[in-house]
Amino acid sequence: MTIAEAEHAHGAQAHVHSHDDDHHDEQGHTHDPAPDDVRGQVRAVCARAREAARALATAPRTVKDAALTALADDLVAATDRIVAANAQDVARGEAGGMAAGLLDRLRLDPARVAAIADAVRDVVRLPDPVGEVVRGSTLTNGLRLRQVRVPMGVVGMVYEARPNVTVDAAVLALKAGNAAVLRGGSAAEATNTVLVEVIRAALERNGLPADAVASIDAWGREGVVHLMQARGLVDLLVPRGGAGLIRTVVENSTVPVIETGTGNCHVYVDASADLGQALAITLNAKTRRVGVCNAAETLLVHADAAAAFLPLVLPALRDAGVTLHTDERTAAAAADLGVDVLPAGEKDWGDEYLSMDLAVGVVDSLDAAIAHIRRWSSGHTEAICTTDLRAADRFTAEVDSAVVAVNASTAFTDGAEFGLGAEVGISTQKLHARGPMGLAELTSTKWVVTGDGHTRP
Repeated sequence: MTIAEAEHAHGAQAHVHSHDDDHHDEQGHTHDPAPDDVRGQVRAVCARAREAARALATAPRTVKDAALTALADDLVAATDRIVAANAQDVARGEAGGMAAGLLDRLRLDPARVAAIADAVRDVVRLPDPVGEVVRGSTLTNGLRLRQVRVPMGVVGMVYEARPNVTVDAAVLALKAGNAAVLRGGSAAEATNTVLVEVIRAALERNGLPADAVASIDAWGREGVVHLMQARGLVDLLVPRGGAGLIRTVVENSTVPVIETGTGNCHVYVDASADLGQALAITLNAKTRRVGVCNAAETLLVHADAAAAFLPLVLPALRDAGVTLHTDERTAAAAADLGVDVLPAGEKDWGDEYLSMDLAVGVVDSLDAAIAHIRRWSSGHTEAICTTDLRAADRFTAEVDSAVVAVNASTAFTDGAEFGLGAEVGISTQKLHARGPMGLAELTSTKWVVTGDGHTRP
């Protein structure tokens, strides 16, 4: 799948840019209508970001925090501009038939802008990871070793219809001493243009290089290709979006990639579950916000709990506006309750709906629930509702996802909720970063070896 196909599949609306003359804009772009020069333009942005990253790597926390504090205030001051630009993106999305869940993710209002600014302030309050000693020792020969956190360098982000990610990614990258090169997609282009302008102005006004944050949106999908191939200029690439977009970046990038996964998240109601808790958790996990990756997409119910729980949960989900895709046993219970359902096929068990749809099935045992999750899960977040400590322990030990919750909603899988201030995505890989990616995940380490004239025999 190409970048174009991936964006189209998730509702992004493409735009054609035309420029009569070469010029530099407030985001540091140099626009050139010649297609052959896109590679050079994108690499120039990345090269400037690399220079900026060198300055950021040694910037003291006080300087970084002052710039981020100013940015939070500037975002609030620019609320009217941001919301007006966002209204253009939302109107274009509605006209293009963007799904309701994606529109919700795209939409900003004054309250959401204020929340984004508050998230920036949360990051300011977090410790600076740069220079943290991960471990250290003194060898028998007297050599002193320290492994310390250092910035990644230049972090590229490819995402879609998520204007909050523009700020989250920039702020986390900056606090961890990195520069950020952003591709926010055409669906949120007007909003992201304003956000990047506000960020760059705040940096420059507070003594940090504006090129520490830059957008390549002006070069569209071709620009993404050259960002993915900017090995040596970009140190890390993080895709965040639908499965097609993530797969395209993973399969085509020569830059190292941390894969953020889609969220086919499960709620399993065990035989011993507190049914009142389970009902509240299921409704929250599914209906709180359907267009986010931590929303539940499948509900599994132990056969011993089904007779009591299905009469509670099926009408409640229906009344909340959820379309139910069920197996035969759930369908039989739904018919007795007068609840309309659709038959679930293999696609339903594997889908990340991002909509008011939920797959529901009855399983005969905890083993069956774990087996179902192993087959269909995307490795994001799974929850168990149970009062049986042994069942909880088995579930957390045997379910191999980035986050496993016991008697809690999948909606809690979020960088802010985990105390990370924000996140650049939820990693479903098993490398150094797994789960919500905050400041520490945007650093690498180096070994510092201190001797006193030591030579190796």
